[in-house]
Amino acid sequence: MPTAIAERCFCYTFSMLADYAVRVEQSRGRRYPELQHPYRDDFQRDRDRVIHSRAFRRLEAKTQVFTRRYSDHFRNRLTHTIEVAQIARTISAQLGLNVDLVEALALVHDVGHPPFGHAGEKALDIAMRAHGFFFDHNLHALRIVEDFELRYAAFRGLNLTFEVREGIIKHSHDYPADKFPELAGYLLDLRPPLEAQLIDVADEIAYSSADLDDGFESRLLTLEQIRNGTPVFQRFYSEVESLYPDAIDKLQFNETLKRMLNRWVGDLIENTKERIRRAAVSSLNDVRSCPARLVTLSTAVEQERREVKDFLYKNLYFSATLDPEKNDAERVVSELFKFWMAKPEYLPSNYQEKATQEPLPRVVCDYIAGMTDNYIYEQYEKYCG
Repeated sequence: MPTAIAERCFCYTFSMLADYAVRVEQSRGRRYPELQHPYRDDFQRDRDRVIHSRAFRRLEAKTQVFTRRYSDHFRNRLTHTIEVAQIARTISAQLGLNVDLVEALALVHDVGHPPFGHAGEKALDIAMRAHGFFFDHNLHALRIVEDFELRYAAFRGLNLTFEVREGIIKHSHDYPADKFPELAGYLLDLRPPLEAQLIDVADEIAYSSADLDDGFESRLLTLEQIRNGTPVFQRFYSEVESLYPDAIDKLQFNETLKRMLNRWVGDLIENTKERIRRAAVSSLNDVRSCPARLVTLSTAVEQERREVKDFLYKNLYFSATLDPEKNDAERVVSELFKFWMAKPEYLPSNYQEKATQEPLPRVVCDYIAGMTDNYIYEQYEKYCG
């Protein structure tokens, strides 16, 4: 792109940002200074670095709810991430936020998850706590982008901007500064920017609607169950039935889910705008000093989302049908953890080397957390099967 055109495009994008948005030219920068790219700004480069990372690619073979041993028709961690990015981009544009930063944060928000979804995370945390440590997928994601990814000769990690690294750890959780001194550089006493706050709610919206879809497709949830258990779904389904009385159940289901998703996204946009207005927010500093997060659903719609989430926990996530998969996942993670703790000489050479500089439980945890579902099964068969 010729320089003049690039400058015009950049100026146009800049003019669309709200006063409270993060501006790339005001970024706190990278750990290791780099020359400016001729036609991509720093947040665009961060987004691209995430997409080209090994950790991002591995999400394709990590469980969201259903493992591939159950079926490969359903969402995995990567397709979920793409859906979060799509929802977050749409909302951020309406709020005047920095869409490039939002997209980078959405794409990186789950790279710290271990294999087997929440069952794997639970097992890994239990194994770590037995040795006085713990596992947190946000903090692990930070370790990935700062250290584990090896793509550049000049530095370890991806050398992402401060704003992306801050968003990785603060988008969904507030870490107390007194308990996490190693995170002191990330402004733990201040709120994250709206771009980071948005990711957590977009994530909740994405999986709450998508898991209803996959649960219905898997036949673990019946249409009658969903209609009886989620009032917001029932309300829209009645509307769809009257509009498309001859459509098959699946198409009526899709139309209902689309309306529910539109309601939640629209509400999040309008409610956040109103909260920004009431708080008299006119700058990023105002956002950071707010006593509470600003990107939220309205009370009524948040209640709807919670009802759907509670329904999913009761009828899908804790379904007896999925118990064998979850139990298998927890057993594989815990037994492999014990094996490598007892016999670290069977770790790959680079992890053996790391174990001379870091506690062995942390090294074993790092190794397991990076695995895909397929690879950890291979390792289990090799060492414990």
